[in-house]
Amino acid sequence: MVLAFTASLAPMTAVASDLVGVASVIDGDTLEIRGVRVRLHGIDAPESRQSCMRASGARWRCGQQAALALSDRIGRRTINCSVRDVDRYDRAIAVCTQGNQDLNRWLVSEGWAVAYRRYSRDYIRAEDQARSAGRNIWSGQFVMPWDWRRGQRLP
Repeated sequence: MVLAFTASLAPMTAVASDLVGVASVIDGDTLEIRGVRVRLHGIDAPESRQSCMRASGARWRCGQQAALALSDRIGRRTINCSVRDVDRYDRAIAVCTQGNQDLNRWLVSEGWAVAYRRYSRDYIRAEDQARSAGRNIWSGQFVMPWDWRRGQRLP
């Protein structure tokens, strides 16, 4: 079932099975489709202002780079988000795909996000593979996004 969401649905009271459209990237784990904010289920990406440290000690804007990587990946092509829930901020919680590619899994497997174990175990294997390969945030040091939001920073 495809249900058209509108920005006037506040608070969102029903959960639809699909939200389809061209997405704008808000950050590494949040999109907007036709005025509806979509939080990607089961993952947590570094915050837009968050920095990470390379093995060399150089700092880099990993949160900004995660958002840019997602934006580059989806471009202006249509994505399909299978909505599972609505969070306390009225964002749809969804698994989003483009073609046959699970974008949530792609972000984790490329090292742009971590598995958000507090809410799901769906992407742990993808995280383990990214960590083993030293991809992106796993190439050095970083603070888990949930700790960064609570004020923890790299030394």
